[in-house]
Amino acid sequence: MAQSLLELAFLFFVGSCLGWCLEVLFRRFFSAKKWINPGFLTGPYLPLYGFGLTFMYGVSYIPVHTGAAWADKLILILIAGVMLTALEYVAGIIFIKGMKIKLWDYSSRPGNIQGIICPLFSFFWTAAAAIYILFIHRFITGWVGWFVNHMGFAFFVGLFFGVFIVDLAHSLNLSVKIRKFAKENHIVISFEKLKESIKDGIENAKVKAADRHKKMKASFLFAFKSVRPLQELLTEYWTLRQKNSVRKDSGDDKGCGKDKVAINSQIESGCGENDGKKSPRDENGGEEPDLQSGRAEEK
Repeated sequence: MAQSLLELAFLFFVGSCLGWCLEVLFRRFFSAKKWINPGFLTGPYLPLYGFGLTFMYGVSYIPVHTGAAWADKLILILIAGVMLTALEYVAGIIFIKGMKIKLWDYSSRPGNIQGIICPLFSFFWTAAAAIYILFIHRFITGWVGWFVNHMGFAFFVGLFFGVFIVDLAHSLNLSVKIRKFAKENHIVISFEKLKESIKDGIENAKVKAADRHKKMKASFLFAFKSVRPLQELLTEYWTLRQKNSVRKDSGDDKGCGKDKVAINSQIESGCGENDGKKSPRDENGGEEPDLQSGRAEEK
């Protein structure tokens, strides 16, 4: 029993770390086109992939005997594909309903369900399951066998889970603050868009305070590290997204493609209906407006 738990812990460790690497590369070259630390946690691991690898490992041992080897493999692949899609849906629901956070969004994809799952990515998960069952499972089995024969490596797996638990506590504490903001304003926060906004703001904003001559460097791992309070960053993120939404609806976003560039200098460049107006910060004596005043100003 203890050995089985250690094997599952090892699989979770391997899957979480490899999955994080895949997501970083996917965001860099296909989606966000920039280096962004994916997921809910700070460290280089994604629990969703850890559970996914563990599930696929278990599915590979389901006894299926149809009399044809190809049919057996096909059934296992379909089972794994369904399980991965279900895992993605359950994880998405937990974050959206429980934490008011959206880690990914398939709303623009055809056939999506609540923006959490869609046929395209279900196909990708099934394809990943096929690659695993047909080509990778034998190697993972070999890794697990090596781990069983070298139990000293369990120390590093234990170290991983120690760091993981501390990271989880830190991230949950952060999510409580985000959830409070989201509930007060009846919204769901896009976690990745929030990270992008903070990163762009840090890298492009002109810091005016005398003791801040130099630009801050955005942290890849610690995406929420900033000299400004989280509440202020959330308010500006949401206000900016509202303004962008209004411009899109009214067709005034032409020539305003740099909106996402700077949170700190938001709307000060003057675009469309804001020409010649003071920024909300100036009108409030240097203080940031709350979300409600931001909404009123837009109206």
